[in-house]
Amino acid sequence: MGISALTPPPRPEDVHETLLEFPDNRLLIDLCGEFDRNLAQIEHQLGVHILRRGNHLAVVGASGARGQAAAVLQQLYQRLEQGRPVDAGEIDGMIRMGEERGGESLTLGDQLEMFQAGRVEIRTRKKVVEPRTEAQKNYVKNLFSNELAFGIGPAGTGKTYLAVAVGVTMFIGGHVDRIILSRPAVEAGERLGFLPGDMKEKVDPYMQPLYDALNDFLPAKQVQKLIEEKRIEIAPLAFMRGRTLSNAFVVLDEAQNATTMQMKMFLTRLGEGSRMVVTGDRTQVDLPRGTSSGLVDAERILGNVQGVSFNYFTAKDVVRHPLVARIIEAYDRDDGAAG
Repeated sequence: MGISALTPPPRPEDVHETLLEFPDNRLLIDLCGEFDRNLAQIEHQLGVHILRRGNHLAVVGASGARGQAAAVLQQLYQRLEQGRPVDAGEIDGMIRMGEERGGESLTLGDQLEMFQAGRVEIRTRKKVVEPRTEAQKNYVKNLFSNELAFGIGPAGTGKTYLAVAVGVTMFIGGHVDRIILSRPAVEAGERLGFLPGDMKEKVDPYMQPLYDALNDFLPAKQVQKLIEEKRIEIAPLAFMRGRTLSNAFVVLDEAQNATTMQMKMFLTRLGEGSRMVVTGDRTQVDLPRGTSSGLVDAERILGNVQGVSFNYFTAKDVVRHPLVARIIEAYDRDDGAAG
């Protein structure tokens, strides 16, 4: 375990130690993780050393990083006391939340207050979902407070996952009667007509990410039952034509692949008591050359419409493997140089 090569080494006079006590040794073991992997992750991302001394952890490093690492450790321990899990993604999210507020050198008390203030949680049947970045946090707030919300950004930033989580929460809370999840069935190299099976079997591969998200939040048998009862619908965008979607939570995923006419058709399906979420990545348009993306047009046309929120994500909000964020940043740099 050591200081990350990405973090400049602190000057000797800046290096001090913060000693933290954790009274429950069983929880301390969970906090450290198998083979101390949780401590290693914090060390690598914040450029500190963490030493275990009995039921204490000593954080050694420069003032700002040391304070942030101590705050993260305390918050993770509190999660364990509440019976909530700690994993690599949770650690990464807590560190990012601190960095996005400027990476300032706050006291331990200030750091804890910062992490605890305004916590946003989405409670589903199978898990509690917490936004891991400021952009995700604002997005979730807007999903609850606006009738139409757009989530725009690269893959892996939680746009669809969080939208489905909010939809499930509103459904089990009785705020909506149905969940409707849709995507444009736009192929990349394959034609629907050449795929085997009936229409459902043909479109299901395109809808699989939506099934995956649902199964993360609801028991599989319940998902299947709700689909059979038409209280959850997963369908291609073309199937929305001519409908009025009332008392429903509606998500349009991969919206960059909707044409301008399809986007207008979808948005005008909004009925009484419903909420809509539109997610997409403007850099991943699979439409034929010369066809305008409905997501880009909607962003231009609806930017100042009351009741509509636009939420933007960047590579910093990627919650998949850290390499995904670096890949996205590399492509963004290449696009900038080409432009």
